Amino acid sequence: MKKLTRDEMAQRVARDIPEGAYVNLGIGLPTRIANYLPADKEIFLHSENGLLGMGPRPAPGEEDPELINAGKEYVTLLTGGCFFHHGDSFAMMRGGHLDICVLGAYQVSAQGDLANWSTGAPDAIPAVGGAMDLAIGARQVFVMMDHLTRDGECKLVETCSYPLTGIGCVSRIYTDLAVIDITDEGPVVREIVNGLSFEELQRITPVKLAFEQLAESA
Repeated sequence: MKKLTRDEMAQRVARDIPEGAYVNLGIGLPTRIANYLPADKEIFLHSENGLLGMGPRPAPGEEDPELINAGKEYVTLLTGGCFFHHGDSFAMMRGGHLDICVLGAYQVSAQGDLANWSTGAPDAIPAVGGAMDLAIGARQVFVMMDHLTRDGECKLVETCSYPLTGIGCVSRIYTDLAVIDITDEGPVVREIVNGLSFEELQRITPVKLAFEQLAESA
């Protein structure tokens, strides 16, 4: 089964971020998106540790230890970018000033519930960070995740079994197999990777899917 690579997933999400958007890229996989935003688009990347106007990852040897994102990864600062107090950053998140946030996930339910901070295992390290604030504060919540776990279980589920980050907050899911919108009528598949049929995608996904293609396949 052909799957998108992590960089191909990041490129796909980057295509849907519009000019002028204020965007938070969650820790982990979503941070790759910064490397694929077109230079001719003015997009403002926000990090909850107090940065606005981030650029792509710096070239090797050009890292600045005072410029890191919330995931402790080196970033660059574009012309006009700024940094500020942690509290001000969370006020931006909670005040509805972000157009989009892109988060990773352990699970997303068919109703758009998000579970991305803990598996609930006794030895799991809680890592909620700013995810709850982003999930309710951003105007749109995109999720970027593998379609299946390493054990072959689908991450799009009828009901989340892991502790929830937010309820009914996810608007679109980007996986290595498909792009799926969460609608009032349920999950709607918009794109499928080349070589994978809708029937096969449905077979490995334990929730009822609809298919309404809006663009060329990824």
